[in-house]
Amino acid sequence: MKTCMIAPLLLALGLGVAAPAATVQAQTAAAPRKVTFLTNYVFHGRHSPFFVGVDKGFYKEAGFDVQIQPATGSGFVVTAVDSGKADYGMADTGSMIQGIAKGAKIKGFMVFMDISTSGLASLESYPTLESLKGKKVAAGQTDSARVTLPILLERRKLPTDWFEWVTSDPGVYMSLLMSGQTDLFTASIDGDVPALEKVAAPRGKKVFFTPFSDWGYDVYGYVLVATNDSLAKDPAGAKRFAEATRKAVLYSIANPEETAQIMVKSNPTLNYETTLAQWRQSIKAIDTAYVKQNGYGVATADRLQNSLDFVRRALKLDTKIGKDDIYAPALTGR
Repeated sequence: MKTCMIAPLLLALGLGVAAPAATVQAQTAAAPRKVTFLTNYVFHGRHSPFFVGVDKGFYKEAGFDVQIQPATGSGFVVTAVDSGKADYGMADTGSMIQGIAKGAKIKGFMVFMDISTSGLASLESYPTLESLKGKKVAAGQTDSARVTLPILLERRKLPTDWFEWVTSDPGVYMSLLMSGQTDLFTASIDGDVPALEKVAAPRGKKVFFTPFSDWGYDVYGYVLVATNDSLAKDPAGAKRFAEATRKAVLYSIANPEETAQIMVKSNPTLNYETTLAQWRQSIKAIDTAYVKQNGYGVATADRLQNSLDFVRRALKLDTKIGKDDIYAPALTGR
């Protein structure tokens, strides 16, 4: 079933009911199942729909008591879900594929964000990969950029040591940049750039951002992941979680100001204006022409295969995994 992202809210929410009514009623009649969900990063605007899903009762209606926890990168999420430390999580597609190639027993089951919002933030312009030569790039050890950038370097036939990684915690990226200890840091246009602009502007500094997509990175953005065992044993549970998430995302797109308010209410240390700016940027990566054509949350066979081939070739993954090994659709078939 397909839907336009900016459809009237009543229609959008109506599409969220996929399981038979009796099944949903039986599930919600019992005590909600407690699940841990990991975001890919410290909380910011991109993660707002998950808190909306909790606040509006979408997850509870689907039979879940969701505990949302932050992570330090997609690699961390892949490892945590694979080891059973979390039930569900969101991860960058490249990191997910790399993790599966290395033995992680997980799969994606819903596309949360159609295209990547990831790139590099700086106080000077670095428009090309070639311009990064000899520069310092700050990134966490499990940051998805450590997967993405080698892919892009390989495609441009540049050495992997073209620039220097500065391993650091995401919480100090901005201070490292502002103090000159790094030239760039791995960032997202919806998460980091609005916050960085708020810090840099009073100091007379201009912020530059180059998305990885400008350098040829064309794979799905973020996907929801779970273990193979849980998807096999409880496919209906994954479907309900995906449907509740879709409800939350569609509601959040239709009501951005309320969404930011809910996010800040749930996380009082966040700034409302920054959170709203972040979420508006996230919407651009969710509400794409591809999504309008294929439906929100859906991965089509051709693009899923293209994403797999792109990552596998670039990282020289010696594996025969196929698209069915990395993705088990919970919303629709492919």
